[in-house]
Amino acid sequence: MGLLSNEVERSEIKPGDHIYTYRVVLAYSHHGIYVGGGKVVHFTRTDTLNATDDQTSECLYFPDCGFKHQNSSVLISCLDCFLHEGSLYRFEYGVALPVFIAKLRGGTCTMAPSDDEETVVHRAMYLLRNGFGKYDIFQNNCEDFALYCKTGLLISERAGVGRSGQASTLIGAPLAAMLSSPLKRLMPSPLGVATVSAGMYCLSRYATDIGVRSDVVQVDVEDLACWEIENRN
Repeated sequence: MGLLSNEVERSEIKPGDHIYTYRVVLAYSHHGIYVGGGKVVHFTRTDTLNATDDQTSECLYFPDCGFKHQNSSVLISCLDCFLHEGSLYRFEYGVALPVFIAKLRGGTCTMAPSDDEETVVHRAMYLLRNGFGKYDIFQNNCEDFALYCKTGLLISERAGVGRSGQASTLIGAPLAAMLSSPLKRLMPSPLGVATVSAGMYCLSRYATDIGVRSDVVQVDVEDLACWEIENRN
């Protein structure tokens, strides 16, 4: 694993690691928590549970691969089914600002520190039994699930983007381009406009990272359901 890539070998991961893999020719990434024993707990849309994204119904190696509780979108899969023939990457925590900026693609790292592996695995297994709410691509997705398992942090405000760096990338890039377009009148050079757009994009990623946001709160996993009722209505 280097500065520009988080790719790792299977022998390098350990319980409590936040891992991910890319789908559809690197179009998006799917995230989960490795809990040991070759198994991953992850969160996905209900309508994709039997689709090609997970391929758990045909697993020949783990009888409980794809197990989930009724009305929940948190499931446990074997590592092979989670990766679905994709490469394995490990999400980084507690990175320095220069490293965060250098990794241009969102959904690969955060400046927030991770909790210890025992706490992380406990959260993941608890949420496997109790669920993680309704899936939302911008506010409550698979990366948000993994980030919560690793840090215990939630966004206190309902409006706006969630913890996911991948979601902030989807929002930040078009926003940067839109905001920088009026500067074309002031900056005739395409390089100047590109530089400003890149700066706004990086600023957007930085501002939405859970390691620096001011609207994050620590919530114990056992209190999560009550917290959601009190703060989301």
